[in-house]
Amino acid sequence: MLNRQQLIDAYRQACEIELQAFKPGNVSIYSPAHDMTVDDFRLSAQVSSGPLTDPKLSLGEKIYYAIKATREAVACNTNLGIVLLCAPLIQAAASLKPGQSWRQALECVLQATTQADADWVFEAIVLAAPAGLGESEQHDVQEKAAVTLMEAMRFAADKDRIALQYATNFKDIFDFSVLRYNRAFVLSGDSGWAALAVFAAMLAHFPDSHIERKYGKRYSEWIKVEMESLDQAMQLAIEPEELFPVLYGLDKAFKAQRINPGTTADMTVATVLVVLLEQLIGQQRAGEL
Repeated sequence: MLNRQQLIDAYRQACEIELQAFKPGNVSIYSPAHDMTVDDFRLSAQVSSGPLTDPKLSLGEKIYYAIKATREAVACNTNLGIVLLCAPLIQAAASLKPGQSWRQALECVLQATTQADADWVFEAIVLAAPAGLGESEQHDVQEKAAVTLMEAMRFAADKDRIALQYATNFKDIFDFSVLRYNRAFVLSGDSGWAALAVFAAMLAHFPDSHIERKYGKRYSEWIKVEMESLDQAMQLAIEPEELFPVLYGLDKAFKAQRINPGTTADMTVATVLVVLLEQLIGQQRAGEL
C-alpha cells in the first residue's frame, strides 16, 4: 500500500509531465488555450491532490471535493476528466493488498461503487460544467442517480472515452497507452516527449469524445490523419526538436478551429500516473522481498 504523500506526489508529477508535452490544440508550457494557462492547471493539480488522496472519503466524495477545490481556485473546468480517471487509480493503489495486482485492486474499486458515489460524481460534473454537456433521457447528471457509478459509466461508455475506462477496467491505458509511453521514454529519456507520444498515438487510433460532443464527427477524420502522421514522425525522430515546426503548425491549425482534444489530454495524465504508480508499487514490493 502506498502512503498518501506518495500518491500526492505521483499525481502532481503526472499532471506536470502532461503539461510538458506539446499537445496540439491543448494547453502546455508551449502554448495556452481556450482562456486557460499552465498556471491554472498547476494550481488545479495542487488543490485537487488533497481530496483525491484523502482516505476518509469515498470514491464519489474524492471526485466531488477535488472538483469543488478546483472551481474555488481557478473558476473554470481544468480537470474534470483528469479527476474522474485518476480517482479510482489512486484509490486502487492506496488499497492494494499483498499478492494482488493493481488491475485487480482497480476492478474491486470500480465494482464496489455505489449509488451515492454516482450522486457525488453527478454533482461534480454539474459543478465543473464541461463544454458540450447536454441532457440525457437516462441517468442525467442533473438529476439524482438511480444506479451505481459503475452502471452510469457503462451507460455512457459508447459516447464517452472516460466512461469507457470504467467499463473496461482502464483497458485503453493499461493495454495501449502505457506501452506507448514506456517505449517513447526508453528511446528519448524525456517524460514530456513520452507523454506527447501517448497523446498522438491515442488520437491516431481513437476519436476524442470531448471534440465529438461539441462538433460531432466533423473533424474526426482530419484529426486522425494528422495525428497518424505525427505518431509516425515521432517514432522516426532522433531529437524531439526536429518536430517542433510540425507541432507549432498543428497547434495553430487546431486552435484556429477551437479544437481541443481534452479527453485525450486527460487520458495522457492518467497514463503517466499509472506509469509512476507502477514504479512505486514495484519498488515497494521489491523492498519487501
